[in-house]
Amino acid sequence: MIYSLSKMTKIIVILLSLFVLQLNLNAENNIMEIIESAPSTTNKGSSSDTATFGAGCFWCVEAIYQQLDGVLSVTSGYMGGSVVNPSYEDVCTGETGHAEVCRIVYDPKKITFDELLEVFWSSHDPTTLNRQGSDIGTQYRSVIFYHTQKQKELAEKYKKKLNAEHAFEKPVITEISAEKEFYKAENYHQNYFNDNSNKPYCQFVIRPKLDKFEKIFKSKIKMKH
Repeated sequence: MIYSLSKMTKIIVILLSLFVLQLNLNAENNIMEIIESAPSTTNKGSSSDTATFGAGCFWCVEAIYQQLDGVLSVTSGYMGGSVVNPSYEDVCTGETGHAEVCRIVYDPKKITFDELLEVFWSSHDPTTLNRQGSDIGTQYRSVIFYHTQKQKELAEKYKKKLNAEHAFEKPVITEISAEKEFYKAENYHQNYFNDNSNKPYCQFVIRPKLDKFEKIFKSKIKMKH
């Protein structure tokens, strides 16, 4: 994540972001065909379910999933490491093993896990190891922490199909692991984009991702009052 940017760094970040967005835009039709053609097997009987995704900076992930109709809450935090109750500074060293993740509570009667996966693979580059744009480190890895056996099966099935049908130019390397202890991130990380939309990282990295997301997933976005 970037707190202050020089003019040259801003240009580099913008170019990297646009490059990643274009790659994902090229892959989007394939992703939608693969996932939407498969019958949903998500349990729609429960009142809420939980999904946990890591797709780079959790500020970006949070901002996107907050827009989806059927998503009840999005909480940024850390998962997958060996240190108990790590701080943001601990995780940023890349030595704790944690990934920046978002815990997403959703209403399966309104949105399915399959649809959450479609957004997940469409909104970041799942082919780069421990990197999203200018954010580099194991904490930025592409990862799905499954909460049920069914989530594991769906994630593995779609990852396999995405690779078999060459949805991306390079193989999808997303980690698929069982959920571990979730540690909520510090309060200033929560609702980050909405509270800090004028900051450089929000303007040059998150905003372009949101613009693309809102165009592609227009039918799935919450109605604004």
